[in-house]
Amino acid sequence: MPGVDRTVLDFMLFDWLGAEQLTALPRFAGQTAQDYRAFLDLAEQLAEQEFLPAWKPSDRAEPELLPDGEVRLHPGVRDAVRTYLDAGLQLATVDEAHGGLQLPITVGTAAMSGVMAANIAASGFPMLSQANARVITAYGTPRQIALFARPQHEGTALGTMCLSEPEAGSSLGDITTRARADGEDAAGRRFRLTGRKMWISGAGQDITPDTIHLVLAKIENADGGLPEGTKGISLFLVPKVLPDMAPGGAGPNDLAIAGLNHKMGYRGISNCLLNLGEGTRHRPGGTPGAVGWLVGEPGQGLAIMFQMMNEARINVGLGAAALAWRGYLLSRDYAFERRQGRPLEDRRAPAPVPLVRHPDVRRMLLAQKAIAEGGLALCLYTARLADLAAAAETEEDRATAHARLDLLTPVTKSWPSEFGLEANHMAIQVHGGYGYTRDFDVEQLYRDNRLNPIHEGTTGIQGVDLLRRKVMGDGGTALAALLEEIRATAARAAGRPATASLAPGLQGAADAVEDAARHAGAADDPLQPLAHATGVLHATGHLVVGWLLADMALVDGAAEARLWTARHFHDTELPRVAGWLAPLREGSRAALDTPESAL
Repeated sequence: MPGVDRTVLDFMLFDWLGAEQLTALPRFAGQTAQDYRAFLDLAEQLAEQEFLPAWKPSDRAEPELLPDGEVRLHPGVRDAVRTYLDAGLQLATVDEAHGGLQLPITVGTAAMSGVMAANIAASGFPMLSQANARVITAYGTPRQIALFARPQHEGTALGTMCLSEPEAGSSLGDITTRARADGEDAAGRRFRLTGRKMWISGAGQDITPDTIHLVLAKIENADGGLPEGTKGISLFLVPKVLPDMAPGGAGPNDLAIAGLNHKMGYRGISNCLLNLGEGTRHRPGGTPGAVGWLVGEPGQGLAIMFQMMNEARINVGLGAAALAWRGYLLSRDYAFERRQGRPLEDRRAPAPVPLVRHPDVRRMLLAQKAIAEGGLALCLYTARLADLAAAAETEEDRATAHARLDLLTPVTKSWPSEFGLEANHMAIQVHGGYGYTRDFDVEQLYRDNRLNPIHEGTTGIQGVDLLRRKVMGDGGTALAALLEEIRATAARAAGRPATASLAPGLQGAADAVEDAARHAGAADDPLQPLAHATGVLHATGHLVVGWLLADMALVDGAAEARLWTARHFHDTELPRVAGWLAPLREGSRAALDTPESAL
């Protein structure tokens, strides 16, 4: 696959995670490893032949807002996504009852990694739509599923998630988009929505005739005011094209793309300011207000939307890992081909040597490989947890997987995003001055990847979520179970000569994270540990990735290169864990107590 080594992907999927073992579960009965390989082959073909050729052109020719309010994408992006939908890849993990293939999420995630590596922006269209339709099928009524999920399954519509607003950002309790009751019909309780939504990826597109928006808004109180906080948020289905039962019948909804955001990278997908209910272009039934239907019950919006948000967060991590892989492979090839400088051991050598002969270049290649391999392993491991949380045969097994998935979601989102960007930085560095030019792909990879630590919740937000809700929130139960498994892997590593050197660092990092969690739970001021939540997030991510790299190195028949990757990470990266956790353990309050005048 472009940017993702297929042999590595197959090893992770089949030799390490044992994807074929999932076929023993009733949900995946009758499926085979050959089915999974065939699906990966199709995704690889589309990534190479459709998505990759559109990657650079769509970076230079961004989406365009036309005078009639429509958005025109680069033709290569439009055609690539259209081909993806026509091939039915969006049906990979959809239930058979809804026309899908019902493949494991693990397999769908592996397939998507290559598409993301080829064209991360274009991959956003199907990624968001698949998550959107999954929410509808999980929480919508049968009629809502037929009207709004089925078209996405059939490839005649795409979907978005509309959360943020210009003045609210990530503080969703402060959103002001309002919903006013407008009767009821076959699609459910109907409302008229007014407001503005910001940073909406894919809201404007010319791939499909319809776009299904999942919109967070607040239902008006009797006095016309809005409820405060997140408990007053509800979720609405707001299509671009209204169905027959809407006021005025089928036709355009009261939606308008008010502007496009011009981004540093990730340019192939539109990113929009979406106005609802302005009444300037369309008035369904002669009345202004975007028509939408309530999903679930009033006040359940954020809780329901977390399913899509968490799926998107895992996919953000996957995209970052895929871009790290592609950057690593490009810089590795360059380091073997480019001859520059004399070796340190012989400064009078008659001719330059390949860059790969220089120790610092080798360090950067190993570091990139460890980040790319570890990040992809983390995403696939998390995807397997999602499969088990939904399909394991016993309630106990499902609950265990769900607890681990809940704990690791912020790590899976943020660790590849932060360190995948670090890997892309090193890919540019290996290329030297050439890497800073648009003639070499690593420059664009860095720009594309820079979004990932921001969207779907910044790294700081993920850190607070991990420490306050996932670690301190359950008294450390989920973390304790994870640490027990990590220590068991360290013990296995210690028992083999080839991997024994991995055990002390892994054990030490586990002890450090456990100690930090204990200090956080015992802090007199709960704000003090939260001021260091990002450090805890980085440390936990490094621990988990170190564990997964060691676990893969323990697989019988694992390639020698995999062991060297794990050794490098344990030698050079795990020592960083103690430094990230030191401020929390030592009670540092500098970030809290520094006066604003000194900032």
